[in-house]
Amino acid sequence: MIKKNMEETNRGFMKHLGGLNLKKIDDKNYEFLTDVKEMHLNSGNIAHGGFLSTIADTGMGTAAHKIAGDKRCVTIDLNMKFISPALLGEKLNGKIKILKKTRTLVFINCEINNDKDTVVFASGTWKIL
Repeated sequence: MIKKNMEETNRGFMKHLGGLNLKKIDDKNYEFLTDVKEMHLNSGNIAHGGFLSTIADTGMGTAAHKIAGDKRCVTIDLNMKFISPALLGEKLNGKIKILKKTRTLVFINCEINNDKDTVVFASGTWKIL
């Protein structure tokens, strides 16, 4: 089993959200960990949907970049299903699965969980540039 940290997820916009600890498990599976901090909360005191969308997009996008041989990839479709709330202080674990890679596209799923529930199920398509 390969466990490799990827620093790409701690630069740019993600740096302002606290970064994302992304690890490669094998060629088609990746995982990330992050904590819900006060700056990630909406007015209802649960993790903002924009924060959850960003970590899913960043994790899946980095996985697409890696499976595409480090070529630049851009999100062309992102589908989010918000299932359960994530609360302040919770650790979120994202499991990313590469479903298929073609010459120009990568299809990916991501499930984000706290310690008891599925918080988000996301899927998307990335264009290899």
